[in-house]
Amino acid sequence: MLQLLFMRTAPIVLLAGILGGSGVLAETTPREALLVLSKGDRTIAIVDPSTLKVVGKAPVGEDPHEVIAAAGGKTAYVSNYGFGSYNTLTVIDLVGQKRVSTIDLGALRGPHGLDFSGGKVWFTAEAAKAIGSYDPAKNLVDWILGTGQDRTHMIIAAQDGKRIYTTNVSSASVSVIEKVTRQRRDDKKGPPPAPPGSGARPPAGPPATGGMDWQQTVVAVGKGVEGFDVAPGGRELWAANAQDGTVSIIDVASKKVTATLDANVPGANRLKFTPDGKLVFISSLGGAGLVVLDAASRKEVKRIPTPRGASGMEMQPDGSRVFVSCTGENYVAVVNLKTLEIVARIDAGPQPDGLAWAVRP
Repeated sequence: MLQLLFMRTAPIVLLAGILGGSGVLAETTPREALLVLSKGDRTIAIVDPSTLKVVGKAPVGEDPHEVIAAAGGKTAYVSNYGFGSYNTLTVIDLVGQKRVSTIDLGALRGPHGLDFSGGKVWFTAEAAKAIGSYDPAKNLVDWILGTGQDRTHMIIAAQDGKRIYTTNVSSASVSVIEKVTRQRRDDKKGPPPAPPGSGARPPAGPPATGGMDWQQTVVAVGKGVEGFDVAPGGRELWAANAQDGTVSIIDVASKKVTATLDANVPGANRLKFTPDGKLVFISSLGGAGLVVLDAASRKEVKRIPTPRGASGMEMQPDGSRVFVSCTGENYVAVVNLKTLEIVARIDAGPQPDGLAWAVRP
């Protein structure tokens, strides 16, 4: 009887173990993992980069667009965008392969671009024309800055905590936001005023005291600017302009456009430097495919066809490969950075988009 019971139940147990709760074989999350958002089934796929296999999935809520991993690689954050219809970030436990919470951003609607720096999640809030930071340790949004720009979309926060960059799609601009020392006067300090009629010169006033503030410089670029990256070393920022098909190069120190490249990339979506800074990849939602530029000569090196467009990109930190979401074709392309050829495809769910890299110590 016991043997018969085992024979009847074992297939069910085995099937449950294979499918888990997400329909894929649940395996241990590797120390290094590629994260892939699927708009079609609203999940995050955890991919083992050594095998290119999905080892686990978790739900991420409505209209997921971008994902970022926290330092330590155990947690990921996903923006629920909806062109302003949603106002949440979804928190994913990458080790447990499950959603653990949802962060309500209140009036900061339309979160899209994400970065992780200084222990905080930095995000854009497109519908609110603002950016903000979320502190996981305190479980609160601890800082907000209005950009005054239309469709503040993507964001990069410098690791030294001194600069933040955003692209503002409909305003055709890039914001360079710098932490500066604010000069103010403390009215409670300084010498008393001179008596009337004494002939004494007015006091010089109280001494200036320092405080920290943020200063925004808005740099005009091409129409439809969206994807961008800061070159290794931090001297230049390259931004792709979807409507113009051009690339604007900004000198970070002077905060001025020093060159505009006629890159012929209509529908440009994302732009990434290779880790060594030698090549620049631009994905296009239009017919341009994946365009590769030489960073030094600023000339085109190659076009890699993606018949129905390309969107999210993520460079492998060791400089061996770049992963590109081919949303319209429902796969992630794996491009060898030496041969500049597509060498594999990953099925991580329908309509893949945002990508990120997670590393645990």
